[in-house]
Amino acid sequence: MNENTLNSLGYPQIQKNVADCALSYLGKHYARELKPMVDAHLIQIRLEETAEAAALIRFGASIPLPSLDGMETIMDLLGTGYLFSERDFSHLAQFLRSCAQLMKYMEGKSGAAPTVSRYAASMILIAPLLSEIERCIHSGRIQDQASKELIRIRKKMTVNEERMKRKLDSLVSKHRSIMQEHVVSQRGGRTVLPIKKEFRKQVKGSVLDESGSGQTVYIEPIELVSLQMELAALQAEESREEMKILGDLTSLAESYNREIALNTETVGVLDFLFAKAKYAATMDGRTVRVNTQGHISLQRARHPFMGSSMVPLDFAIGTTYSSLIITGPNTGGKTVALKTLGLLTLMMQSGLLIPVEEGGEMAVYNEVAVDIGDGQSLEQALSTFSAHIRNMIGILEQANPSTLVLIDEMASGTDPGEGVGLSIAMLEELHSRGATVVATTHFGEIKHFAAATPGFENARMEFDTVSLQPLYRLRIGEAGESYAYSIALKLGMPQRIIERSKSLSDQSISRDRTLGFTSPPLETKALPPARSVTVSDSQVELSKRDKWKQPKDSISLHQKTTPRESDPPAPAKNFRKGDRVYAAYLNQSGIVCDVEDSRGNIGVMLRGRKVKIHKKRLTLHISANELYPGDDYDLDIVLETKENRKKRKLMGRKHVEGLQIELPPEE
Repeated sequence: MNENTLNSLGYPQIQKNVADCALSYLGKHYARELKPMVDAHLIQIRLEETAEAAALIRFGASIPLPSLDGMETIMDLLGTGYLFSERDFSHLAQFLRSCAQLMKYMEGKSGAAPTVSRYAASMILIAPLLSEIERCIHSGRIQDQASKELIRIRKKMTVNEERMKRKLDSLVSKHRSIMQEHVVSQRGGRTVLPIKKEFRKQVKGSVLDESGSGQTVYIEPIELVSLQMELAALQAEESREEMKILGDLTSLAESYNREIALNTETVGVLDFLFAKAKYAATMDGRTVRVNTQGHISLQRARHPFMGSSMVPLDFAIGTTYSSLIITGPNTGGKTVALKTLGLLTLMMQSGLLIPVEEGGEMAVYNEVAVDIGDGQSLEQALSTFSAHIRNMIGILEQANPSTLVLIDEMASGTDPGEGVGLSIAMLEELHSRGATVVATTHFGEIKHFAAATPGFENARMEFDTVSLQPLYRLRIGEAGESYAYSIALKLGMPQRIIERSKSLSDQSISRDRTLGFTSPPLETKALPPARSVTVSDSQVELSKRDKWKQPKDSISLHQKTTPRESDPPAPAKNFRKGDRVYAAYLNQSGIVCDVEDSRGNIGVMLRGRKVKIHKKRLTLHISANELYPGDDYDLDIVLETKENRKKRKLMGRKHVEGLQIELPPEE
């Protein structure tokens, strides 16, 4: 899977959450390395394993998993010639005891969790190694009975220490009056007496140290020298014998290298498995059926990071349609719905249980491609639109029937007309490649396209128009509105700005303050007749996004009918000068100022600018006969400014030096 996809959908947080539920270093490692799989059969096996482990935890089982404390060092150094210490062998012995306990426990759970039990059954008891470690080492110290030589040495050391203790008691009693304090000290591993400086000559021996104030000297009495030298020699012998014992134990452990590695690996896998089960328990995760046909059917799905605070999502795709266009208000939950679907897909393909109702079904995809967020980058000089285009190019490169495509806010970041054209062309291309597509948008043209095209379906996020609160419920089969004015007013936008905005929309003024036409949007493929859009001669419904208010004579684009296949296509209408026409791809109305030329282009006056638009892109809104009284009505009143009309009238009477008529720019 693409790293950008994993990061955009929050997958690293899932890895971290699972790792936090693991006990061992190996279980945490497997969790951090967790990645989505693409083999449907393997995914189903991993889901069933996790479900078994979750069932054990749900029924109150306490799994005796070894913690693997100290085993990371042992596994790294085993077989390298490193001499393990008493502490290392204590960790190894505890691990071997825990493995035996785990094997016995899981043997009793083979009926309830057969798959999980098989992991434990694959482990190997290493009784000889455990027995030898327990014989030689206890509580982190080598036992006397580890070897006969060690017994002999430590007996001599005990005798020597007893003799030294009796001698010290005698010396302390003899020199009590001249000692700075009545305790015996150690300096450099040798026993000394703290004698007042002025009496140092009364004690025979060697001065080994002096106090910071200089008032006390630490003297090793000559009577102890021979005893301490004998003790040092015995300690050296003891150390050599202990090294020999540890070396023998290390060699024995190395002979079981493969068995120890197998047990360690198995414990790590089981720890990782139960970590997934524990994480599933935190969000009430369930298993789902897996398919490779692109079918998704989920009931009461929730985003794993939102938990019970999220309104559950019912979602389905892949049966009668493979592309879903979600509309609705801002803050209404469209992006959350996208991320929920994407993240649950990644989790399912990673063998994780997901927060849905029982009986869910999900599809396995080789790629999950997303375009979520504006993607702006100062370092890479990327605008919002440039980032979207780069993402879309990358999505096209990998789109195929095994790709799930998630696109947030289609047609955003550029001119609406061109953005809509690009978006529809992209949707057509993705659909033709068999990809599963879920996209969000505010644009009415894309909603109308989805309603009219087989394989596409609309959906909306529900909104309470009374309380002006989003309901966060997804309703498939219906297109939604943006409720821009209502939400803006609720969030504190001044009423006068809302009213001004409505008046501008009523006058059919584009959202852009300056009209900047460059090129018409991309042509889309002809829509199949099975779900065509009928254009009535009496009604036009403009985009709900811009709240355009049209007169009674308008055209409805939202009602779906199924015409007979034998019906011939409607011929293009002949427009006359003065007709009021509607350009759907620009979402604007204008007045015909020039009749059709040889290429089929018609001049339309839009907000003071003359624009050439092909006749196929225009729909009659109101004919000139209905707008103006009589055939001899002077259309210059409508098409020319008052100033130009005065100039033209003056030119008709006489020549005026320097007088010019400025015509609107033609685009």
